Amino acid sequence: MNSSETRFLQCRKHPAAFTLIELLVVIAIIAILAGMLLPALAKAKTKAQGTQCMNNNRQLMLSWKFYAQDYNDIVVASLANAPDNFKRPVWIEGSLDFSSAASADLRLISNGPLFKYTGSYAVFKCPSDRAAQGKLPGKNAATPRIRSISMSQVFDFGGWLPADKFRVYSKESQIIAPAKTFVFVEEHPDSINDAAFAVQMIDPGAKSGNIIDMPANFHNGACGFSFADGHAEIHRWVGGLIKNAKIKYDGSIALNVDAKDSLVDGKWMSENCTVAK
Repeated sequence: MNSSETRFLQCRKHPAAFTLIELLVVIAIIAILAGMLLPALAKAKTKAQGTQCMNNNRQLMLSWKFYAQDYNDIVVASLANAPDNFKRPVWIEGSLDFSSAASADLRLISNGPLFKYTGSYAVFKCPSDRAAQGKLPGKNAATPRIRSISMSQVFDFGGWLPADKFRVYSKESQIIAPAKTFVFVEEHPDSINDAAFAVQMIDPGAKSGNIIDMPANFHNGACGFSFADGHAEIHRWVGGLIKNAKIKYDGSIALNVDAKDSLVDGKWMSENCTVAK
């Protein structure tokens, strides 16, 4: 065997390996790529959840319309004992918090007037909403709350509008501008309590105004709405007060606050809430 053959066999017995520096470089490259991809994947996931949420809102909206068709144009109320002569049922009973068993009681949905049209519990809760309340009897962990959705106060007393200046509705045919009248909205999980979502109307030319109930911002600073004409959309917030409102899942968010940089958002909600009498 000559010397060249000997060197070849020695190389075969001792194959080349990565040095420590080469391994560190590869790991660093993988980390950089992961750092670039993970935010994009997170945004894609949030966008997919937003699409699902919009579909949920649309399905819930159709259920609301089907109810009105079956009950001579009368629509469900956003709060019990709404002031009219039709004795309308509230769209869902109960109030949400982070401790009571009622917040996780699915019977509040199944016993409600819209469930027979939806046939699904899922449409009442945004897939991005992780709100749950503490351990319940017989449970080893926190139990998810049953809904993320509230219904516009224009279908009850309209107390914050105020109702003496703006229209409230008990029949679908009474709605002046269905495409600009939201019915259901995702509410911020630390704001949501009763079944209604309150808006204090802000004039287009106003220099200030208040946000009463806080809308959600689950979807990259956006929120799901569904409207009386049947369409649903994900609306992106402009101001930081709403867009960046922290989600703590403890009910600590302040309500009825100065709109500040979200004044434009307050005006948008007012424009898509109701009309003056």
